[in-house]
Amino acid sequence: MNWFAEAGAKFSVAFLENDRYIAYLKGFGTTLYVSFFAVLVGVVIGLVLAVVKYMAVRKKSFRPLGWIANIYITIIRGTPVYVQMMIIYYIIFNVRGFPAFLSGIICFGINSSAYVAEIIRAGIEAVDRGQAEAGRSLGLSEMQTMKSIIMPQAVKNILPALGNEFIVLIKETAIIGGIAVLDVTKAAMNVGAKTYDYLTPLLIAAFMYLIVVILLTKLLSMFERRLAKSDRR
Repeated sequence: MNWFAEAGAKFSVAFLENDRYIAYLKGFGTTLYVSFFAVLVGVVIGLVLAVVKYMAVRKKSFRPLGWIANIYITIIRGTPVYVQMMIIYYIIFNVRGFPAFLSGIICFGINSSAYVAEIIRAGIEAVDRGQAEAGRSLGLSEMQTMKSIIMPQAVKNILPALGNEFIVLIKETAIIGGIAVLDVTKAAMNVGAKTYDYLTPLLIAAFMYLIVVILLTKLLSMFERRLAKSDRR
């Protein structure tokens, strides 16, 4: 009982006292905001990279672009996201007044794009090649076939994996406090500095991440089941 009373007192100090819960909620709002827009950036860049890699296999004129795409993906996937964030914030966008959270969005968007590119490429290649041949037999160009026939069918394979990428990205943004962005992890560290107890605030932050990840995982599972039902029909 003494342990529970002590834990409850620590929770009260770390979360309720002086309305500290507001800092956690604002921080988590920043986490979701950065994650959402980073995924959008990642999908846009990743789609371009995936299409370039797909076309590079089929047309010689795209091969130089395919090499560039491969180099980009290798570098981004082969280096730590924390190092990328430091380079983007302190070197590339080292401009007075440039928002730190925007550097975070760009960094995580670029990092995510390398993984999203492979997700989209795998989804495209999962579509039967006969579909592309059918499009060409109808007089469509490579790009028209991609837009009207291949991509609509690939979307079903891509969406669940993109949902998982969003979940992973939410957790990865926990390092954004390294560039002075007040996310939920940074908020927990600030509370710990004031209360001289870092464990309780970090456990609160971890619990908030866990709840959101569980909810998103459940929603993603429901979405995948609906896609499976539509396929059977």
